[in-house]
Amino acid sequence: MNLPNKLTLIRIFLIPVFTLLLAFNWPAGYLTIAGTKVAMSWFIALIIFIVASLTDFADGQIARRKHLVTNFGKFADPLADKLLVMTAFLFLTAAGQIPAWGTAIILWRELAVTGLRLLLSNEGEVLAAAWPGKIKTNTQMFAIIFLMLNNAWFNNINIPFALILFYVAVFFTIYSGVEYFYKNRGVFADSFGSKQ
Repeated sequence: MNLPNKLTLIRIFLIPVFTLLLAFNWPAGYLTIAGTKVAMSWFIALIIFIVASLTDFADGQIARRKHLVTNFGKFADPLADKLLVMTAFLFLTAAGQIPAWGTAIILWRELAVTGLRLLLSNEGEVLAAAWPGKIKTNTQMFAIIFLMLNNAWFNNINIPFALILFYVAVFFTIYSGVEYFYKNRGVFADSFGSKQ
C-alpha cells in the first residue's frame, strides 16, 4: 500500500475517535481560549480534525506528484473527507451552534455530487475539481475550526465570525453544486437517451 493510501486510512481511523470525543464529552473540563470557554473533549477533537484535514491535503499532493493515484484512493479519499466534515457539522447542529437547514443543504449537496461523480465514472469521465468547490472545502474546514472553538477571539468584539464562515460555506456549497451539475448536464441527456 502506497503512502497516500496509508494517509487516507489514518484519516478514516481518526473519524471514530473524533466522533467518540464529541459524543461522550470525555475528558471532562474546559479550556479558556481568548476569554472563551471550550470543552476539553471538543478541543482534543479539533486537534484530531486538523490532523485529519492535513492528511487529506498531504495524500492528494503526494498522489498527484508521485503518480500514485489508485482506485482505492479515488473511492476512499472523498468518502473520508465527507464523513469527517459531516460528522463535525452534525454534532455542531446538535449543540445548537449552527442551523439544521444549513447542515441539511451541505448533506444533500454532498450526496448529489457523489451521485454525479459515480454517474460520470460509469461514462468514463472524471468530475474535475473547480475553484468554487475548493473554496467550499476551505470555508467548511475553517468554519468547523472556529465553531468548535466557540468563536474564540471574536466574542470579545461581538462578531459571530464562525457563523459567518458557516454561511459563506453554505453559499459556496450551493454554488459549486449547481455549477457541477450545469457543466455536466449532458450526462443526464445521454443517460436518459440510452434507456429509450
